[in-house]
Amino acid sequence: MSRSLTNRLTALPSLRQLNTAIPKCPSQASRLFSRSTAQWDDSKTDRPKRVQARPKTEDLLESVFNSPSLSRSQAAQPNTMSDLSQSMVFNMLNNKPNIDTSALSGQNVQPAQRREDTQEPYHFHVYSHKHNTHITCTKPNREPIISMSCGNIGFRKSRRGTFDSAYSLTKYVLERLIHTGWPMKIQRLELVLRGFGQGREAAVKVLMSPEGKILRDKIVRVADSTRIKFAGTRSKKPRRL
Repeated sequence: MSRSLTNRLTALPSLRQLNTAIPKCPSQASRLFSRSTAQWDDSKTDRPKRVQARPKTEDLLESVFNSPSLSRSQAAQPNTMSDLSQSMVFNMLNNKPNIDTSALSGQNVQPAQRREDTQEPYHFHVYSHKHNTHITCTKPNREPIISMSCGNIGFRKSRRGTFDSAYSLTKYVLERLIHTGWPMKIQRLELVLRGFGQGREAAVKVLMSPEGKILRDKIVRVADSTRIKFAGTRSKKPRRL
């Protein structure tokens, strides 16, 4: 026999004596260690389970509806439509005009009248640069009524780009318009400015003076149509002396 087998045989009597000396544990104490705590709590039938007491229905209804012993069916009985009709919101909605649905029903619909703001006004164009000033008055359909520059009233060469020439030109154009009776036909006028020459300020001065009062009261819009160059063509070669 091998040495390991003889050691086992000699150890058997000591194990049997140890087994008889250890008392047996009860069934609850000898549970498996793999069992969870939840299973252990379920196995304990001796301890009564603690259950939280549910609130009474009357107390819940009293806290919600502020009235004791009121059921849900009784709480829904009050006429909420009568309360809504008396409220301010309902009155505001009721006072609103009704929506016109005549177009959907196929009835004859009258065309909406054209508003005065959408109508095209007459135009008073002032184009001024460093060499000259041009003034053009046009109809709403862009047909010209009068178009003149400083050269048409006797200014020559460099004098055409001065402040005085533009002032005189604006006064002359207003006199021609008044002489032909156009201010009586013009109801709305738009002032269109272009360029930043001296004639720009001169034309505005004339319109702000008593001489331009007959057209100043009819101006409804002031626009600026100055051209803005984005890159553009190649500039001219600089002059060298």
